[in-house]
Amino acid sequence: MTKRHGLRGYIGSRPYFGSRAPQHVQNLVIRDYCSRIDKPFLLSATEYAMPNCYMMLERVMQEIAEIEGIILYSLFMLPDNRERRARIWDTVLAEGAVLHAAVEAYNISTEEDIRRVEDIWRIHETMPNCLQSL
Repeated sequence: MTKRHGLRGYIGSRPYFGSRAPQHVQNLVIRDYCSRIDKPFLLSATEYAMPNCYMMLERVMQEIAEIEGIILYSLFMLPDNRERRARIWDTVLAEGAVLHAAVEAYNISTEEDIRRVEDIWRIHETMPNCLQSL
């Protein structure tokens, strides 16, 4: 049995919640995060630009049993759909892996971590519907 080794990067080529960063900047942020937590960085998978496309994330999830976890550039790269995110959470927990978000400097490995992230998502989804101050 081989020991798990490293974090697979996951970057994107489209804006997420209105934010966009060049791919090389996303990789720099991920490398810096890996360095700070003293974890080996495995090359990043780059998601396709089509809206709601998560083909590369699904591919990375298929290798999660062989790696320590996945490092997203940002939490907000996850699918908007809650059920789709729930499948990701289930896989991460079942495999004993960790999902990291570099920009937010956050890692997800427990049910409590997942609840916090889902609370953050609900707030982020609600904010555009709030009244603007005059």
